[in-house]
Amino acid sequence: MRMTVRVLVVAAVLLTPARALAATCADLARAVLPMTTVTSAAAVPAGTFKPSAGPAATAAVYARLPEFCRVAATLRPSADSDIKIEVWLPAAQWNGKFQAIGNGGWAGSIPYPQMAAALADGYATAGTDTGHTGGTAAFAVGHPEKVVDLGYRAVHEMAVQAKALINSFYGRAQQFSIWNGCSQGGRQGITAAVRYPADFDGVIAGAPAVNWMNLHAGRMAANRAANRSEAATIPPDKYALVNTAVLAACDMNDGVKDGLIENPLSCRFDPKVLQCSGADAANCLTAAQVESARSLYAPVVDPKSGQEILPGLAPGAELAWATAASARPVNTALEAFKYLVFADPNWNPATFNAATDIERTLRADSNDVLNSSSTDLKAFFDRGGKLLMYHGWSDTQVTPLNSINYFQKVVSRFGPQIVGASIQLYMVPGMNHCFGGPGTDVFNKVAALEQWMLAGTAPERIPASHVTNGVTDRTRPLCPLGRVAKWTGSGSTNEAANFACVAEANPPR
Repeated sequence: MRMTVRVLVVAAVLLTPARALAATCADLARAVLPMTTVTSAAAVPAGTFKPSAGPAATAAVYARLPEFCRVAATLRPSADSDIKIEVWLPAAQWNGKFQAIGNGGWAGSIPYPQMAAALADGYATAGTDTGHTGGTAAFAVGHPEKVVDLGYRAVHEMAVQAKALINSFYGRAQQFSIWNGCSQGGRQGITAAVRYPADFDGVIAGAPAVNWMNLHAGRMAANRAANRSEAATIPPDKYALVNTAVLAACDMNDGVKDGLIENPLSCRFDPKVLQCSGADAANCLTAAQVESARSLYAPVVDPKSGQEILPGLAPGAELAWATAASARPVNTALEAFKYLVFADPNWNPATFNAATDIERTLRADSNDVLNSSSTDLKAFFDRGGKLLMYHGWSDTQVTPLNSINYFQKVVSRFGPQIVGASIQLYMVPGMNHCFGGPGTDVFNKVAALEQWMLAGTAPERIPASHVTNGVTDRTRPLCPLGRVAKWTGSGSTNEAANFACVAEANPPR
């Protein structure tokens, strides 16, 4: 009996030699890392994590968390840097992988809810505030190093130090590293792949805000055009009127009447069909409002250079027009003009002049620190990196055509053979910015990326759902760009199994 116990103990040691050499959570508080101060490291019992602030709706996410080691650190890669990060390490049942989480807007806080989702799925995870506090761009005035931290440095330094902590805690490195972000997080992921191709093996970039300064300039120009006068502003209660007319014109293009436009590029709609024949009324648009609607669909062109600055919005997104067309411009762009372009917190959007201010906006980031326009993904692709992009067709904050343009520039640069091998873009009919809307906005991006990384070829379809009050009421496949979900002609139109991904009639050019 004594011999049996001894054999079992020896076998256990042989099977887990790395963990036997690993640091405890308390040990990590004394970790010595370059340009980094670990401020705390403590074990968090299962289901007890509660952030100091955040929406109550996320409480259920935290309640299901397993026990984990929570490490907080401050990174100072420059004299003016003050980057806060947290690294969460599962105490047991680690899946051997690292998932870093992206930010939204102007960042300024650690993305706890998304980190919690990653931890609950067994990942070691990390997030950062990118070097400032609060979702505003006010930090940028007089602090160029902090702008660099937001632009790309904070994510890189976080990835490096998080991997070091993972290695110390588990006694071995992660099997692979992935980035998961949308909007600002999508921009961060693509920038990481361009500038630091070894940081992540796979990048999920949803609604990526690449060409960021173009986005600010274009959104401000489109907003001012749609609000050039009080008479030109489209009242929010008319958004549904326009959306109903768009659906009447284009919903059946895919053969299914479901309140969704599968391929908005095939939609031919002119708001003039809604123009009032007499006085303004709730069921029509005035001539000035028709022109405002047209300006939202149209690309923004620099009147000085004649170059396209930003594509327009897609038909079918009208219910979310408040983001782009309300009298107050979208806050992300407004902050950029106040603090990056004019360095004036009192700047008034009514003074915007497209003939001068578009060029001024682009010049404010001449080194591409924030704009993230580069398509130089060669080193990332050469080492086997996978870039999974997705974007909602009904996004009015970051136009979906921005992602299509970036994707097509990458393919043009490297050749069509990289599609499905190194990069893929999935468009989501009816989805708003990152989530929401009438489309199937619930899908497992991480599982799709991992499937791709293991199989070598991007998924030909990703199962997606629409959920209402916690109940799934529709499923559809998300298809790679160039294909759309087409009903097979039999079975429920609310079930993904009855749809096939087929070539588009009007593919993007």
